[in-house]
Formats: sequence, C-alpha cells, structure tokens
Amino acid sequence: MTRVWLVLAGLGLAALLAMIAHAAWRAVEADHAAPAAATIGATASGYEADAHFPGAALLYAGEGPRPAMAAPARGTTGTAPLPALPIPAAMAAAIVAANTGVVPARPFAFAGGATDRARAAECLTAAIYYEAASEPDAGQQAVAQVVLNRVRHPAFPATVCGVVYQGSEHAGCQFSFACDGATARVPSRAGWARAAHVAGAALAGYVFAPVGLATHYHTYAVTPAWNRALVMTDAVGAHFFHRWKGYWGTAAAFSQHYRGGEPVPGPHVPVAAPPVALATIVPAPAAARAFAALPLDRAGVRVAALSAAVAAAAGAGWERVAHAARPDDATLVALARTLTD
Repeated sequence: MTRVWLVLAGLGLAALLAMIAHAAWRAVEADHAAPAAATIGATASGYEADAHFPGAALLYAGEGPRPAMAAPARGTTGTAPLPALPIPAAMAAAIVAANTGVVPARPFAFAGGATDRARAAECLTAAIYYEAASEPDAGQQAVAQVVLNRVRHPAFPATVCGVVYQGSEHAGCQFSFACDGATARVPSRAGWARAAHVAGAALAGYVFAPVGLATHYHTYAVTPAWNRALVMTDAVGAHFFHRWKGYWGTAAAFSQHYRGGEPVPGPHVPVAAPPVALATIVPAPAAARAFAALPLDRAGVRVAALSAAVAAAAGAGWERVAHAARPDDATLVALARTLTD
C-alpha cells in the first residue's frame, strides 16, 4: 500500500511540473513573438532575446502598466529614462555585438575628500542595510555593486548619496526604503556594522563580478514594469539583477566620472509647488476666517491662499488679497490680526 501511495504521489508531482513547464514555454514563445524595439539602445540580440531565466514567464502574470518614474514597491529598484546615444548608431551596434556574457564592472575609484567619503559610506551603508540586511554577504555585495554601477551611468546622479536618495524630493524614490519610512526604525548595531564593512570594501574598489553591469534588481516576490525591457545578469540571494539591453548595458556606456560633491545623507528636501499668481477681492472678515482655517505646512507657514500682502481699499471694508510669494509665519499672523480688528 505504501508503494502505491508513493507511485501516485510521484505521478502527481510529475504532472504538476509538466504543467508549469508547459505554461512557462507558452509564455516565452509569446514573448519572443513580440515586435523588437526600433532603436539600437534597446534592440535584443543573442542572450538578450532569450528568457531572462527559466520559468520567468510565470512571474509576468497579471503585470499591468506602471509609471516609469513611480516610487518602486518594496524589493525592487525604480528605473530612469535613458539619454540619447552619445555615438553613431552603427558604432553602438558594433559595441553591442562585441559585448557577450556578463561583463564585470570596473573597480570604483573614489575621488572625493574626507567629507565626501564619510557621506558616501553612510549612504551606501544605508542602502545595503535597508535593502539587504537579511541577505548573505554576496547579496549585500550585489546591492552595493548596483549602487556604484548607477553612479557611473549617465542615466543616474554622479554621487553615491545622489543615487541612493534619487527621487526622494518627489516621493518617487529609486530605492523604496528612502520613501517608505524604513529609515525611522533604529538599525541593528551588528547589522549596520556588517553593511558598513561591505560598503567600505566596495568604495575601496572591490567588485562583485557575478552581477556584472546590473543597474536594477527585484526580489522573487515582485515583478516590476521594467523587467521585460532589461537583461538578467544573475540571481543572488532573494534578488534578480538586471542590466539594460543594447548599448546602455555595455561597459562603454558607464562613462560618468565620480568627482565627489556628495549631498547630505538622507532623503532630499521636498520640492515645494510653485506659488500660484492670482488676485481676488474678498471681504476682510471672510479673509480672516479663511486664513484661520488654513492648515500649516511643514515649515509652520499657512499654505497658499493668503500668502501675500494685503492692501486696504480706501473708504471700503474690503481687502485685496494677492496670492504670490509666501511670507513668513509672523507676517501672516500680523495679517490675520489686521483683518479681524
């Protein structure tokens, strides 16, 4: 009886594996039938025309369109638009044709001063810790390599902190931890020290060769919108690593030089919406009530509606309110008192 059950279980497992393989093959065939990109910067060839990895098509199920610069979900990087090709298309095509396999990145050459080094180390440590604290050493080294690869790619900022916190001023972070409040949690002392060790080695020139020129990654649990437009270079720990197709995924594209000038570590200051220029006539009491009902912004200043000087109209109980440059809080308080007198 035991043997019968074992045979039945084996047959059931074999049938399940066959169904999965069939579904993956059908999806890969459909992917290959899609029209190729028209420009040399995204044309697939050789390995790039194949599936990223066995069974990858199963991860595409239910994938819908997402904005290219939207803040990524946890476990994936964001992406960025590519610049125009810096060389003729024919030359780019020749470079792509000669670029085979996974090409290791060049060792990172640090060119900043002591302040830049300290800031770069802090930002890279934060990226490694919050993106891969539970990963083995190889997983953390791979994340560090992606950050430094981006520093040298023209599609991204030319500083470590600039790369790590790119987009945080618009809540469209390239690395999800910079926008999702993860940094509010106090890091583990041992975990931070481990991440700092990996960051220091990477900044000193250590290259994690298996991921090559990868500039993106995502976990097994996430399928980002950019996944099909890139080429997988390796799977390390819980992450899949990808580089761009075509010229922008070759070593020649990583031409941006690091010259220091690291910004202060941490999310960038949010960009305020530009002031709205318009003018209206409102009764003084109504203006005062409107002002009192307005919320405060982060700087403690009343938001837009009563954010400029008020001039009294002679002989009338009306005030002209011009919405222009925002004054400080004290000016607005004095304005409110004037309106209520």
